[in-house]
Amino acid sequence: MTGKPLSGAANRHHIVVMGVAGCGKSTIGAALAERLGAEFLDGDSLHPQANIDKMASGTPLNDDDRAPWLAEIGRRFPASNSALVIACSALKRSYRDIIRSADPSVVFVHLHGTRDLLHERMNARPGHFMPASLLDSQLATLEPLQSDEAGVVVNIAQSVEDIVDDVTSVLSGKGPFLVDLKAAPFNLDDAAVEWVESTIGSMTLEEKIGQLFINHNNDYSPAYLDGVLENFHVGGMRYRPGPSSAVQEHIRYAQSKTRIPLLIASNPEMGGAGSCDDGTFVSTHLQAGSHPDQGIARQMGQVAGVETAALGCNWAFAPIVDIHYNWRNTVISTRAFGNTPDVVVERAKEYFDGISESPTVCAMKHFPGDGIDERDQHVVTSYNTLGYDEWNQSYGHVYREMIGHGVQSIMVGHIGAPEVSRHFRPGMADAEVLPATLAPELLQDLLRGELGFNGLVLTDASLMVGLTQAMKRRDLVPATIAAGCDMFLFFRNPEEDFGYMLDGYKSGVITEERLQDALRRILGLKASMGLHLASRESLVPAAEALAVIGSEAHRAIAADIADKTVTLVKDTANHLPITPQTHPRIRLYGISGGADFTRADPLAYLDTVREELEAAGFEVSVFKTAEQREAAGESGMNFMRVLAEEATGDFSERFDAAFVFANVKGFAQEASIRIKWSSPMAAEIPWYATEVPTVFVSLNQPNHLIDVPMVKTVIHAHAATREAIRATIEKIQGTSQFQGTFNQNVFCDSFDTRL
Repeated sequence: MTGKPLSGAANRHHIVVMGVAGCGKSTIGAALAERLGAEFLDGDSLHPQANIDKMASGTPLNDDDRAPWLAEIGRRFPASNSALVIACSALKRSYRDIIRSADPSVVFVHLHGTRDLLHERMNARPGHFMPASLLDSQLATLEPLQSDEAGVVVNIAQSVEDIVDDVTSVLSGKGPFLVDLKAAPFNLDDAAVEWVESTIGSMTLEEKIGQLFINHNNDYSPAYLDGVLENFHVGGMRYRPGPSSAVQEHIRYAQSKTRIPLLIASNPEMGGAGSCDDGTFVSTHLQAGSHPDQGIARQMGQVAGVETAALGCNWAFAPIVDIHYNWRNTVISTRAFGNTPDVVVERAKEYFDGISESPTVCAMKHFPGDGIDERDQHVVTSYNTLGYDEWNQSYGHVYREMIGHGVQSIMVGHIGAPEVSRHFRPGMADAEVLPATLAPELLQDLLRGELGFNGLVLTDASLMVGLTQAMKRRDLVPATIAAGCDMFLFFRNPEEDFGYMLDGYKSGVITEERLQDALRRILGLKASMGLHLASRESLVPAAEALAVIGSEAHRAIAADIADKTVTLVKDTANHLPITPQTHPRIRLYGISGGADFTRADPLAYLDTVREELEAAGFEVSVFKTAEQREAAGESGMNFMRVLAEEATGDFSERFDAAFVFANVKGFAQEASIRIKWSSPMAAEIPWYATEVPTVFVSLNQPNHLIDVPMVKTVIHAHAATREAIRATIEKIQGTSQFQGTFNQNVFCDSFDTRL
């Protein structure tokens, strides 16, 4: 449906089949009338003779010639005692308005085709009174259906039967589900809708195709941005994080160089951190769900909104509304608010309300929902294997609540949902199950239809193997838009991907209707924030606005949240408290996942731990692996030598307690993350838990007990920030109380982890 609902019109079946010459109005109109049990009239038969003579001579009709003809077509609908289908070109909005003035219930079916296809069909029609020479004139005159017109656009490259199927599907209310810009979440007024429509009308085809893309800016130089904007006309951008001043200037330049304001996306999943190098880390999603105070999530959203808006961002790829059902899943283990729909809904609404205090719209993710499969869609297609009813009660509940709460856009994961797909496509074979980004039954029938989502839909990053393993790149690029996504996240090769999308439109994979609908949603989202009214200079704040980023006030919020959320998972041997007076000599072990693609020192946090322990009065001895000792200049090092030196009978005489601080991270490099020790039978594995009181502290993942069940005291601190580390050390000493909560995923479905 384009614009207004078709329910009333569908019941009465008063339809005009419209389009330029050669599109098949008479053929489709007659077939549609037969399917609907309606009368069919060819509008050409209602022309006065003067018009017929004029067209036969090769002279185009003017609007004065058409007015009485259009009025007669309109009059036929209320005068008919049955359903009626009329074929009529109806190229201009004003022509359709004349027809509608006689019967407002009329639905327009626009038969759209490429010029080449139309010309081919015209040449195959000798003897018809409309010569092919007038085709270009009609194409120039054609005004596509607007968002307030009841109608549907169909691609004439399909068979007659498929076209009729598409139209009757719309008339029966089964889709396609096209945007209503005056409804939530856009809520545009007439002037904003007019801006959307007129802007689309002013675009070249290349500009329209470009709006579908969100570029990842890997270069801050003006020359790079000039190339992206001039060659690919993108609708949105994300950028590689850097210092806030450089990020802001980068965004300012981009907005100054584009004809249509850009959506500038950030990834503020943890507050301001991740959007620039100096942004404030407030909390993870799991951390915000690990205390009774639901306001933590709101504070995270508030800081995220303030800091990203100061940079010039206007689109947040958050909140994350996945449900962490499977403890083995580590891609959303810290990025989900919890393992129940209720806590996810509660905290996601708080985050959304907090960030919405700033001029920012949200894209919640990752539909149809991560957290069932243990695998990571970055490196392989993963699957949500819940049945349709189970999905509705869990993920469906979350999406319904958030859509009703006003979320503006949804990021679709490269996640398949086999049983949900089969609910809409019975008999679907395993080999036919596709990730949601390519699955119209999930995007159209479920998300648009059953869930009633009217906002913008974008893909997750298109470089993820969860998508790329599904089909050839040239096919999948346009297939995502054809399936129901409105924007495509990140080029792999800009020239290739842009060409694939353009070819997909020209070949009919992306229909005119689908392209127009996507563009309306993209521009509608921009207009909903007032970007179309703002001067280019005002789209990005002045440099002084950056003072809020990493501010004292924001760091105080982070410190308060760290204090609230440090969680004692277990202390079954009653080791705590441990103080400098009771246990002065500490052996400190650092565990990491090794260096990742960021190339940052994976054990840098250990210096902060040592500093905070020493400031508290402990004597700290830091364990070094064979690799670290060799790098420091020791020769002949190997893991057996290190183990022999570390695991001696006098361990408890040398040290009073052992602290293990683990900051195990990994991103898009493995399907699931677990502790990787430095060597076989590594000396840092907590064999020493039987020798001295041992405390294991996780600064990231919640699932480490599966690998260290022998440790009797386990703390989840959630973050490797100084605030979280300091709060943890205070609580180990008993000078501050543990307040954080945890869900049962921490025990990893194993009895020994609870001992």
